[in-house]
Amino acid sequence: MNNNVLKDLKYKVFQSGNPVFFYVGVNVLIYVVITLLNVPFFLSGKGGIAFDSLIREYAGFPASVEKLPFRFYTIITYQFFHGGLMHVLFNMLWLFWVGNIFLDFLKPRQFHFLYLSGGIAGALVFLLAYNIFPVFQAALPGATVIGASASVMAIIVGTATLVPDYSMRLLFFGDVKLKYLAIAYVVLDLIGIGSADAGASFAHLGGAVLGFAYIKVLKSGIDWSNLFKRKPKLRVVKNESAKQAAKKETDAVNQEEIDRILDKISKTGYDKLSKQEKETLFKASKN
Repeated sequence: MNNNVLKDLKYKVFQSGNPVFFYVGVNVLIYVVITLLNVPFFLSGKGGIAFDSLIREYAGFPASVEKLPFRFYTIITYQFFHGGLMHVLFNMLWLFWVGNIFLDFLKPRQFHFLYLSGGIAGALVFLLAYNIFPVFQAALPGATVIGASASVMAIIVGTATLVPDYSMRLLFFGDVKLKYLAIAYVVLDLIGIGSADAGASFAHLGGAVLGFAYIKVLKSGIDWSNLFKRKPKLRVVKNESAKQAAKKETDAVNQEEIDRILDKISKTGYDKLSKQEKETLFKASKN
């Protein structure tokens, strides 16, 4: 029974091709593994603080520009690490709920692009904010951001921009249109800029802007995710192959003509054929 459950989870996350299952599965898996690895640190008497700091240092995206040459990869890794159970829980619930709505209208490739690019946009806005505004100067050297929130915000705002009047049923609120849900999240993050967790709010807003911009541009006929679309391989065709291809095309046309002539014979008889039709049928019989 347990083996079947694991196989089913493995298929949904890694083989089903559904990006919602993939990102939810990977985020949850990383959180569970990191949490289990943290247990020995806690039992050793040192607590989990040292381990959390280690994760933030090497997987979180830094605000310090000086660290970027050594932590360049964190612009991706930070999107898959979380600071606590509630952090990962709410991010994954919203990603699951809204992500499936997104996939009802757009392609998995577009979901992958929006999730990852939303996270990248969030990291860059976080970086700019900490290096521009004086209020963050004291915290700049050690500041980092982790979590999929910017990526999830890109999906939420992108979906709300695509289908603003689509309704979700929320506990205690009833049916709520996606546009109002997205607006509420953006307003909360604007308020959050003045709090102790301002860096995360900046990252969320970066993801939101990317999600809005992507769908607006997509509606105009430009799909940024096509940058990652696999292009067909070019094949070198020899002269002989080209001739054979041309012959096949001619044969296909001739076959249509022959079928038409045979159909005419069945209806009106051979004598009703024109001279040209008889010659075509004669040549075909020789081939």
